[in-house]
Amino acid sequence: MSQLFSPHAIGRLQLTNRIVIAPMCQYSAIDGNANDWHLMHLGKLALSGAGLLIVEATAVEPEGRITPGCLGLWNDANEAALRRVLASVREYSRMPIAIQLAHAGRKASSHKPWDGGQQVALDQGGWIASAPSAIPHAAHELPPAALDAAGLDRVLQAFVAAAERAARLGVDAIELHAAHGYLLHQFLSPLANQRTDEFGGSLDNRMRFPLAVFDAVRRTVGDRVEVGVRISATDWVDGGWDIEQSVVFAQALRARGLAFIHVSSGGVSPLQKIALGPGYQVHLAERIRRETGLPTMAVGLITDPKQAEAIIAAGQADFVALARGILYDPHWPWHAAAELGATVVAPPQYWRCPPRDQAHLFGEIHTAQR
Repeated sequence: MSQLFSPHAIGRLQLTNRIVIAPMCQYSAIDGNANDWHLMHLGKLALSGAGLLIVEATAVEPEGRITPGCLGLWNDANEAALRRVLASVREYSRMPIAIQLAHAGRKASSHKPWDGGQQVALDQGGWIASAPSAIPHAAHELPPAALDAAGLDRVLQAFVAAAERAARLGVDAIELHAAHGYLLHQFLSPLANQRTDEFGGSLDNRMRFPLAVFDAVRRTVGDRVEVGVRISATDWVDGGWDIEQSVVFAQALRARGLAFIHVSSGGVSPLQKIALGPGYQVHLAERIRRETGLPTMAVGLITDPKQAEAIIAAGQADFVALARGILYDPHWPWHAAAELGATVVAPPQYWRCPPRDQAHLFGEIHTAQR
């Protein structure tokens, strides 16, 4: 039996297989509102046969958007727009849905990637970003405003309010974004956090605000929604955040009731030096899983079904998360199941589509439909 297509749980949430669709920014919202692009995008992925779909990074306040086109969940209009999209998706798919709640911190106020991705000038509609310290992400950028006590409370309450909106939308899980150089990661990394108060300096101090956000969100949603965290396990820069600190952070999160951890890397510094290759981040997930026992998601150039199967079978991670690969091949789970001799969930409208030699791809009960 394929391990990749075996069921597994995240807390009380049961997944039919170990394939997760990672959150992928679409930069296509209007004033934070989801629209028909998101309906087409998420609808397509929700029919892929994966075990879990995570909605893209969703800003908890307008100032926390990476770009002016980022999805948001800070007001009633955002909530209503996303409710319409999710209702349509759920009408035709039983796939569990999570949402990633995020704040871009000093990487906010950027152009969309296809428009260059540079910081938006203030006279072109940009805004002053906020961060742990007044250190720009790149030397040529405007420095962010360092968050004071009122700013920290504002951001924390924004996460809480967005989490409550997400719970009302009926999502199955919330993933807090503490990776890729965004705000919560900035607090963790000494490269971005050079505060001299109780939120900077020592590891305990740098973890303090991200842990406070997790605790507040966890209290807010209670048993209604599972709460996980995505981290960058290393900055890939000497003197930055690293795997040893990540293990300590993950252990602290587990003690607070973390449901899962999604292990990525990098993003906090343009000086990072990453040796890219197939599964280049899997060893980071393996280390965290081994030392914490948390349900762990591995991501990063996992493209081949046999590669994904081997990661699960060897106990390196509990789940593999796909991003660009599933954009390129939205039926990657179908093709993986065919290659590994497994079955996958698909809507009845598609039951007749597998080739004759894969007639049982969607399960023997559907064979008569051919």
